[in-house]
Order: sequence, then C-alpha cells, then structure tokens
Amino acid sequence: MTLGFIGIDPDTGKSGSPTVWVEEETADLIFQGITADDELVALVSSREWAPGHDAGIPAHETVVRIPARLVPIIRKACDAAERAQLRGVAERRSDDSGTSGDA
Repeated sequence: MTLGFIGIDPDTGKSGSPTVWVEEETADLIFQGITADDELVALVSSREWAPGHDAGIPAHETVVRIPARLVPIIRKACDAAERAQLRGVAERRSDDSGTSGDA
C-alpha cells in the first residue's frame, strides 16, 4: 500500500491534525479527522439517510469530522485520486493490448 500525502489542516498544531491522503493503487481517499462526539454519532445513527439502508453506523465504520477549511485540500485529493484511477485504467489497457495471443 502506498499513500500519497495530499495535505494537512493549515490551522493545525504539532499533533492530532486532520490530514488527507490518496491510496495510490486503489485511488481511495484516506482521511484522518476528529472523532465524532456522542451527539454527532447519535444524530448520524438516528435515521435512514438513504432509502433502503439501515439506520445506524455499522461496527466496521466510523464517523469523523473534517473541518471545512480542508475543502481545498479534499478537492486536491479528489484530483489526485482521479489521476491515479486514470493511470490504473491506462496501465490495464496497456497490459491487455500488449499480448495479442498470436504465436
């Protein structure tokens, strides 16, 4: 797994900083953020936000709070993820076209 560092909260101190990365092989966005407080968790857990989906937060998921001042950094991460995804598509196409099957 290779993480590409995108940015960190510009108003942060020396530790505990909301941060954004892109996992280069999958183009997934990775966020480090402030753990949601009980009130926010209860609000998120209290209703069905999308039709057909259960209310609540599954045990394998969590809620984090990302400061609004990270929006420009998140946009940068989205662009990086899109580029990584396009590179992966191009590489797969190159691999597919590189072998004709003819001997």
